Amino acid sequence: MFIATPAKPGSISPKSRWSFFVATFEQFPSFNLVMRILLNVSIPHEQFNAAVRDGSVGAKLRRILDEIKPEAVYFTEQHGKRSCILIVDLPDASKIPSLAEPWFLTFNADVELKVVMSPEDLAKAGLDELGKKWA
Repeated sequence: MFIATPAKPGSISPKSRWSFFVATFEQFPSFNLVMRILLNVSIPHEQFNAAVRDGSVGAKLRRILDEIKPEAVYFTEQHGKRSCILIVDLPDASKIPSLAEPWFLTFNADVELKVVMSPEDLAKAGLDELGKKWA
């Protein structure tokens, strides 16, 4: 699981904020795979309420979703906060900021990124062989 939270203004440079994520993915340069990622976005009440009150929330959400182009998106509640769950493709680690920064900058949201598998991906994982090897 990769967890990203917005830094306090001026406390960390935008480039270094992502150095952990880039290093994690770049440890495996031979892999040229598109990863399916679950983005779990938690939006603070104040920023979202302000956008609802001033009538800009729809345009802000539309702009983010048009840019990210998720495979699927669901709006829900988690731990008493407005939340958004998205499934997106990650072609390479350098795209992580383009997935999270719109949420950070627009709503001061917290964003969690998790690599996920489809049932087809899981079927190709070789769990039976792994079980025999490690049991």
